[in-house]
Amino acid sequence: MCSLGLVLFGWPSFTEPIVSANINELWDTSQGMIRNEVRSTHGDSHLGHIFPDGLANRGGLHCINFASLRFILRDDDMESEGYGKYRDQVEEV
Repeated sequence: MCSLGLVLFGWPSFTEPIVSANINELWDTSQGMIRNEVRSTHGDSHLGHIFPDGLANRGGLHCINFASLRFILRDDDMESEGYGKYRDQVEEV
């Protein structure tokens, strides 16, 4: 790995939510587009959008805004924050 910048931007994307009950999906027709918006059920805040990913039966790509994500350490923090059962799905870097 080098320390040179290789891309201008990235967008965190996921194939599905951890808990479907924590999000609402609704149509967003702003900015001249028709999109599927993802909002929090708890705070009704905008989280991102779902876009078609071109693969059948995948349900779209959940493109989530960085500001709505909370990053935690893979090791001890995942367990103490209630995400221990997902630890084996997260790569160690």
